[in-house]
Amino acid sequence: MDIDEQTRIELEAAAFQRLVEHLRERTDVQNIALMELAGFCRNCLSRWYQEAAEARGLPLDKAGAREIIYGMPYDDWKEKFQT
Repeated sequence: MDIDEQTRIELEAAAFQRLVEHLRERTDVQNIALMELAGFCRNCLSRWYQEAAEARGLPLDKAGAREIIYGMPYDDWKEKFQT
């Protein structure tokens, strides 16, 4: 299937958004379990997001990137869901 560059980017963005939504819904899945099984976790995603923003000259700190991925401040998520 031939997909133009813009469509490919939009599909990748939609898949990423769905992954983040899924991880927000699956608060029962701990980051350590993700790391053990998949080799990445929510913190990895937030770091990659931050790095992508910085590569484009957009200032985004660690806390801001984590809030984007977790859907709330990281400390709140840890208090509510981390076991």
